[in-house]
This record gives sequence, structure tokens and C-alpha cells, in this order.
Amino acid sequence: MKPTPTFCSTDYQLLRELILKSKNATNSKEVGQLAQELDRAIISKGDVLDDSIIRINSHVTIEDVKAKKQMKIQIVLPSHADVKEGRISILAPLSVAIIGFKENDEVDWELPAGIKTLKIIAVSNALPVSNP
Repeated sequence: MKPTPTFCSTDYQLLRELILKSKNATNSKEVGQLAQELDRAIISKGDVLDDSIIRINSHVTIEDVKAKKQMKIQIVLPSHADVKEGRISILAPLSVAIIGFKENDEVDWELPAGIKTLKIIAVSNALPVSNP
């Protein structure tokens, strides 16, 4: 069974706005999947989240469970994406698959060649969220 994603209210609102702006985008499948994840998510009150939860700007180490290969990425807004630098857009399929989950969760990632199971090895949220 797939774990339930968790978002802070700021990220939740930001992602909802991004979905509305991306309605006619070429990545409409991912936009729809992200909307589905937000629909079933737990929204934490305020902006305090466990540091092990993946959010926008998180640095994440994930492992392809079957291939035993690890990769490090950072999840960013589409305007900051740069695959060569390891910065993956929140609207990319990989980001949609893991956003809102935490260390040690396993999630399925749908690829044209089939479904991969990814394990979240480590999450780093370098920029602490401050409370106003």
C-alpha cells in the first residue's frame, strides 16, 4: 500500500497554484497525478514539517530497489529545474512520485517500461522554514 504524502500548508498552496497554471501544459499527466496526491495528502497546520519529509527544495537520495542504484536529486519549481545539476522540476514524473513522502518510504514510479519501486534513502532540507 502506498504511504500517504504530507505537505506543509505553504507547499500545498504553492503546488495547487502551479497545477492551476499548468492546466494546458505538455505534462498534463503529471499535473493530474500531482493533483491526485494533493487530494489524498495530510496537510500539516503551519509550516513545521518533520525534516525527513520531501518538500519543495529538498535534496533527496533515492534508490531503485530492484537495480540497487542510488541517485541524488533536488526537487525544485519548474523555473529552477536543471537536470545536469540534479535539480528536477516538481512537475517531473520522478518528483511527483516522491514529493510529500519521507525517509524509508517506498513508492512506485511509473515509467514507459513499467513500474519501478523507489526507496527514499535520505532527505535533507537545507533551508530551515522559519515561523513568522
